[in-house]
Formats: sequence, structure tokens, C-alpha cells
Amino acid sequence: MGIEDILPHSIVEALGEGIRVSGRVYPTLCLACRGAKMLCGKARCPILLKAEALVKIKGEIDREQLAGSTPPAAFVGRLGYPKVYVGPLIPHFYGDTVLLDTPEWWLGRGIEEIVSFRYNLIRGKSRVDVKAASTGHRLLDTLQELALSTRSVDAEAVFEKKPTKMLILSDITQPFGPSAPLRSFKAADSSVDKRIEKAYYDKDLKAAEAVADLYRKGVMVTRIQRAFSLGMFGEGKRRRLVPTRWSITAVDSIISELLVKEVRNKPTVDKYLVYYLKNIGNLYIAVLMPKTWSFEWIEAWFPGTPWNPEGASSKPALMGDYEGYWGRKTYPAIGGCYYSTRLAVAEALNRYGRQATALVLREIYPEYILPVGVWNVRESVRAAFKSKPLIFDTLDDVLKFVKGLLNVPLRSWIEHSVILREALHQKSMKDYL
Repeated sequence: MGIEDILPHSIVEALGEGIRVSGRVYPTLCLACRGAKMLCGKARCPILLKAEALVKIKGEIDREQLAGSTPPAAFVGRLGYPKVYVGPLIPHFYGDTVLLDTPEWWLGRGIEEIVSFRYNLIRGKSRVDVKAASTGHRLLDTLQELALSTRSVDAEAVFEKKPTKMLILSDITQPFGPSAPLRSFKAADSSVDKRIEKAYYDKDLKAAEAVADLYRKGVMVTRIQRAFSLGMFGEGKRRRLVPTRWSITAVDSIISELLVKEVRNKPTVDKYLVYYLKNIGNLYIAVLMPKTWSFEWIEAWFPGTPWNPEGASSKPALMGDYEGYWGRKTYPAIGGCYYSTRLAVAEALNRYGRQATALVLREIYPEYILPVGVWNVRESVRAAFKSKPLIFDTLDDVLKFVKGLLNVPLRSWIEHSVILREALHQKSMKDYL
């Protein structure tokens, strides 16, 4: 089955030749739908959205040379580890492009705009051993210099061939722009963030300590993650490249663990506090309870969403993870969103100078047509905690309130929540339903 079978003729014609297709779709639905009838239950076809983004930049990338201002940005892949693809992300235009790779500034923007940001960054790639972070490598040295920059940097790339116009036929894959093997890459000089530079040149400082120090100094999480991924922190001989996907979770985990240790030394909140936020097809509800630290994150994926694609006849799929006072030692089954949420919660509690038992719920609706990254969870929960909380005296009052916000029955949340079951074990569930 080709793209001509599942997309409108006008889009297929606009894409032209040389389109590389990968991934799987739902043959029966996609053949009948062609991105127009929304038979999968989504508010919009994610494959069509990616195709339209690719059409907009097609004419700008049909060449083996590319010049523009990198945000700066780089990507470290994970396939083939320990020899991975590494390279810069460059748009096809000059100017202030920092926004294109700064998720902290994306809250409130629609999925279409976020996909456009991603597709405007063309990825050059070259195979590099992860140990090159300690032994040195010409391309990696240039990328590390870019990661020190405080603003966009003019750059030029020469590719081995024209960038591949990749259309991934999947609604669970994050959007990424075209890519091509690098022949050469050069970048102009730029101003340097002295905070990151100091950690970079300190070959005796452990990576986790560097991450914590930069966070305390106000460096944005995204920029810490970028430098961490490029192997810029840690003891000299032990430095390694870290795939971008892994580095995001690692940094969220390191920072949130640091903050939780500080939180546990503070007095508890004295009331029940509730925060909530709606953002691009997601509802987030955070409840702080007047008890010592514990944390739970639960998601409910509605039918027609990336992790529950079965259609309108199925039910929301709930999944979550929990930690008690002393934290957890195993990786959460729910993935990186657990740590990004824990980071946002711990930040808020540190601002308040209090500790609490924290329960965060997320409902994902069909309007959320494709995943855009764990940054979306971190920044949404951060934003929720910056709003004025609703204050309640009892858990009964909290549950009566949040029941009115949620679409999934309260009974289902209680069945999946360690925190709620423990809090309610002395009473019948019927009292709250």
C-alpha cells in the first residue's frame, strides 16, 4: 500500500517523487478514509498533517547543500548503539530560530505549529561512536561548541545526497523533519553561555552534579538536555554520547530526584490543593494532599488516540506508576512522562516550601492526534502549578470537584490509583461514587 492509496491525490501530487514511506497504518480504515472521514476517531488525520508539513518545505530541501540558522540544535540517535547517528538540525532560512527547538516556549501552540517547527529542522547525520565524547571527533566538537551558544548560529551543511523526504505512516511517532548523511558541516562563531561552558571544561565534575548545578543557575532544561546528550558533562574519560530520547528522561530524573530530596525536609501542606489545565487535547489535574511525600502519575488514553487506536467502541486505557516516601529504584512502565511530571511537581513544592502527597491525572482525547514529546507533559503540568489552586478541607470535597472535570468515571481512577485506594481504604468506595 502506497501513499497514493491513503492520501488525497492533490497531496500526493504536491509531494512529488522521491518520497520515502515507512511504518504501518490501519489498511481498511486508511483506504476508506484518505484523511477525510476521520474513521479512526481522531479529530484530524496525523499522516495527512505530516504530509502537508512536508509539502511546505519540499522546494527548500531539494538540494545537497543547506544554509540557515540553527537554533542551535542537534540530534543523537539510538539505533545501532554504541555507534549512533549524530548531527545538527538546520532550517532552510536565516534569522532568530531559537523558538524552533525550545519547547519551554511552546505551551499553548497547536499541534500544526509544533509539527511545522519539527519539519523545518533538517537533520544531517553521521555515524559516531558514543565514546567520541571523551576521545574527540571533528563533527562532535563543532556540535558541542554549538550547544554552548546563547542564540541562533549561522551554519552550512553539505550532504552526501538530497535530504530524504520521509513520511512515517504512524500516529505514535513524533514528528521529525527530513534527514541526509553529512559530507561536511561548519558553523559561525557565537556568544557562549558561561554556565554551560564551565561545566563542559570541568573534567572532574560528575555528570549528575553538572546537571544539578546548571539547573540551580537557571539554565533551561532543554539546553541542559542538549548538552547532556552530546556528552559534554562528566569525568573526562567517562564522557559518552547519550541518545536524545534517553538524555531527556535522564535529565528530568536527575533534577526531580534532587528536588524531591529537598522537598522531604519541608513541612506538609495544610490543605488539599487542586490545579488543572487543558492543553492541545489533554486535561491535567494535580492534587496535593496534606501528607508526606509520595507521587503518582496516571494517564487515560481515549479511543482514537495514539496509544489506544481501536476506535469508538473501546474504552479509555488507564496506566500509571507510583513511588512512596523514599522514591523508586525501577524504571516506570509508563516511561519518561513520569519523570517530567515529577519534576514539575517537585518544582512547585519547592517554591511553596512544603511537601505533599501528589497525585497527577491526565486524560488524552482524540484531538491529540499524535505525540509531540514528553516536554508537553512537563510544561503543561508546570503551567498548571502556576495557576491559583482550588483549596479544599477534605478529600471528599476534592473528589466531588474533580469528578466534574473528568470524563473517565471516578471509580476507574480509584481502581488504578495506589494513593487513592490507600486514602479511602477505611471507607466504602460508594461514599465517593
